[in-house]
Amino acid sequence: MGTKTVDEAVDANGTEAKSDEETVNATKTDEAPDAEVEETGDAEAEDAEDAEDQDDLDAEALEGDAPEAGKGTPGVGQGAAAVVSAGLGVVSLTGSWVATVAAARETLVGQLGTSSTASVAKQVKEVYGDAWATTALVGGLFALAALIVGVVVLVRPAFGAPGKPQAAWIKSVAWAGVSLGVIGLVLAVAKYSDIILGLPSTS
Repeated sequence: MGTKTVDEAVDANGTEAKSDEETVNATKTDEAPDAEVEETGDAEAEDAEDAEDQDDLDAEALEGDAPEAGKGTPGVGQGAAAVVSAGLGVVSLTGSWVATVAAARETLVGQLGTSSTASVAKQVKEVYGDAWATTALVGGLFALAALIVGVVVLVRPAFGAPGKPQAAWIKSVAWAGVSLGVIGLVLAVAKYSDIILGLPSTS
């Protein structure tokens, strides 16, 4: 009876101890998922905050790169003026309908103003010489315009906002316009003064 009682007591204590150990393990098992959930929730919250911060930085970068409303893309006017300068320079060398009409008009005026009894030299000058000089004059005007526009484009950055360099292609086209303008102006002056392509001798 005493042994049985002790065994029962031991069994009872063992059962109780086991029950206590199982209770502790069950408590730890119950707490572990909660801790994992909390850690997972904290990690997700941090990731969400990082993503929001990155979105804010991207938005600020885009706003900084985008041009302000109403100001347009910088350099558009200078680029257009450079192209115009180069175009005027080409026209000064190849001719234009303005020069053609002016020369034809001068030829008509020379024919109407010169009598048939005038000398050959006078007739040649009035009918052809003045028309050629008019063509050279119009070409010189186009060349001068090309030169002026090109120079204005090249010096424009000096009067603009500091720290904004001019695009390389704008400088190249502007220099092309200036060069063509100088060549056209020199040729126009040379022709107008009969240095080159003068009137043929009538003697």
